[in-house]
Amino acid sequence: MSSRRRRLAALGAAAVGTVAAAAVAGAVAERKLVGRRRTGEEGDDFGALRSDPVVVETEDGVRLHAEVDEVDPDVAGGAPGASVEPTLVFVHGYALNLDCWHFQRAHFRGRRRMVFYDQRSHGRSGRSTKHHATIEQLGRDLKTVLDELVPDGPVVLVGHSMGGMTVMALAEQEPELFGERVVGVGLISTAAGGLRTHKVLHPLLPDRIMRQITPRAMALLARAPGLVDGARRTGSDVGFLVTGKFAFGTEVPASYVEFVDEMLAQTPFEVLAEFFPNFDLHDKFSVLHAFEKVATVIVCGTDDVITSIGHSRKMAERIRGAQLVEVLDAGHMALMERADQVSSALERMVAAADAHQPGSQSA
Repeated sequence: MSSRRRRLAALGAAAVGTVAAAAVAGAVAERKLVGRRRTGEEGDDFGALRSDPVVVETEDGVRLHAEVDEVDPDVAGGAPGASVEPTLVFVHGYALNLDCWHFQRAHFRGRRRMVFYDQRSHGRSGRSTKHHATIEQLGRDLKTVLDELVPDGPVVLVGHSMGGMTVMALAEQEPELFGERVVGVGLISTAAGGLRTHKVLHPLLPDRIMRQITPRAMALLARAPGLVDGARRTGSDVGFLVTGKFAFGTEVPASYVEFVDEMLAQTPFEVLAEFFPNFDLHDKFSVLHAFEKVATVIVCGTDDVITSIGHSRKMAERIRGAQLVEVLDAGHMALMERADQVSSALERMVAAADAHQPGSQSA
């Protein structure tokens, strides 16, 4: 091994060791706090909102788990001859599953037709090959979901984090859909490009070091996924604390942290490692103009440490007519932490999409 490679390996070991030591030290120091936050709190019934499962098979044979909530006529109402209301399609983020939309699903349930699905290799969907673990493939998967579950009529797309990137990939691949079938878009806690994931993992070390260390460390850890998954097991103190730090900006009920921690822990580390390289390569600024044709809302927490508020501001500057909603003090999981504010922002966007439907009074 060359001296340069030995130095890089040593730096990598030191960086990974520093992160691990900090996490363990934090877990030991705050163990009592963890116990207190987990005790005596009633949680929301996360994961209880269900519909009959539907299987959508992708172009490469991966079977996606999907669920469709139909409109309840007794709840929705609607005047005779009114325009067809759009179906809301929700696309979750990295290491999560469709249950992350719990509060938005409850907000619109019965009033709007909604489609939810687990992205490939996530939740109850089938595993992808490494070759197809890309944002571009996720965009094609979304098109397949639309073809199968919303074959006609208007659509509103709502994406969180990697789900927002999925919507952007679809806009790049099928720009003609936007302004025709897609009439509204919600981009929550996401980015069009410029991500530096190594900064999230360890902001204290220089860029030039972390840019080299981070992908190599992920690849190294992926060689022993069982050991990593054991350390990430649901309910571990380290997992609980890390989830709380990176997912939320303020103190939230322990049930929220445990729910997100469970989704993260159930996503195999191999899957995390396969999708991880996508984020630094992601660049969809050139396709944002497609969203100018539809009602668009961009939502982000001001304390989001994963896709910081600056990313949302850049997108809002590039999408004429988009509404930017900055959720004060919220973190990456603003859709849970400030569920009412996020759902209200989506409600306004959907109403704007309704108003521009053919046959509507405002069109």
